[in-house]
Amino acid sequence: MTTPMIKFDHVNKIYGDTKAVDDLSLTINEHELFVLVGTSGSGKTTTLKMINQLIKPTNGTIYFNKRAVTDYKVRDLRWDIGYVLQQIALFPNMTVGQNIALIPELKHWDRAKIKTTVDELLTQVELPPEKYRDRMPAELSGGEQQRVGILRALATQPSVILMDEPFSALDPLSRTQLQDLLLRMHQRLQMTIVFVTHDMNEALKLGDRIGVMRQGQLLQVASPQEISEHPVNEFVRSFFATSTSQSDLLNQPISQLTKYWQPIDQSTPTSTVIDINASLTDVLPELVNQECVVIKRADQPIALLTRQNILQYLSEQSPNN
Repeated sequence: MTTPMIKFDHVNKIYGDTKAVDDLSLTINEHELFVLVGTSGSGKTTTLKMINQLIKPTNGTIYFNKRAVTDYKVRDLRWDIGYVLQQIALFPNMTVGQNIALIPELKHWDRAKIKTTVDELLTQVELPPEKYRDRMPAELSGGEQQRVGILRALATQPSVILMDEPFSALDPLSRTQLQDLLLRMHQRLQMTIVFVTHDMNEALKLGDRIGVMRQGQLLQVASPQEISEHPVNEFVRSFFATSTSQSDLLNQPISQLTKYWQPIDQSTPTSTVIDINASLTDVLPELVNQECVVIKRADQPIALLTRQNILQYLSEQSPNN
């Protein structure tokens, strides 16, 4: 039996003559990874921000855990709702550990508990705490910074995580890695996630259910399979059809990518060895903490495939190019 966590009841948000959100009624269930997808200006980010009262609706009611959000003190509401932005909003003068520990410290957690939580979270996202805990945000890559941003939102194990296009500014490889990471963490922690994106293929990969928005209206709410097979109208069909997909590219066997291989020489760093019949999907996890993998055929190393090679491949094969 599903339990409602968030409910919109005939909600509108009006700016002047524009209805940013038009009569929205929607229920998001506990433990669900719900994705709102739509083009720019569709109302998806406004919808997200009304959940934690960053934006207040013009009329209608929003419920969080069976209570109207207006019944909560704003601070208490936001402390129980994590928030991850597209812009990586780490405090630049605080270490990685201090950024993650921010809300636990405001809640007056015991210092030993905070340190344990920080180290456990960093370990879960393959950022060894002894290596990353005391680093500054400027010392991290974009993908690493966004991992820390996710951890900061998770630190107090909130009931809900709101994610506003958190991966859209990242390169395709980092984006795919973080999508996979989010799916693993959702499966392990079973929090409720509301995820906003403009990319239908990201929505199809991540969502338990997907809501498609256009011009403030919710057009369809369904499972990824149902939306793929039975779009409600021409807009949803064409939006799905024209979205840039990385999935086919990532399923390519590396044996087909000889153009992007690099020769092995004496300066080749010690790297993970990958069979020539593996796909790029198999390779991606190995490139989280290293720059290249060694390709083997019949147990003999024959070439290198680097992170930069894969980014070049994805860029050249993208339908947008």
